[in-house]
Amino acid sequence: MLVGAGGISPTFLIGYIIFFLALMYFMAIRPQQKEKKKQQELLSSIAIGDSILTTSGFYGVVIDMTDDTVIVEFGNNKNCRIPMQKAAIVQVEKPEA
Repeated sequence: MLVGAGGISPTFLIGYIIFFLALMYFMAIRPQQKEKKKQQELLSSIAIGDSILTTSGFYGVVIDMTDDTVIVEFGNNKNCRIPMQKAAIVQVEKPEA
């Protein structure tokens, strides 16, 4: 198609838009989906007795759990047990057998 005086070809404009949409998908949306899937796998692998790290930086041991909450024991003091959401867990270490 011929370009008019000072105009841009419509096919070039459509190609330009498609390029930036694909770039946005591969730079923003896809990595976010992969991270969310990884976090879901981490949360589904939690079991009683696992050592965890919370988003606030506390290390603890899972002593009880329900569908969306866990009770975590912090430190050597057996009286420091705090219920928290599973979403606050960022790292899980399985106990050695």
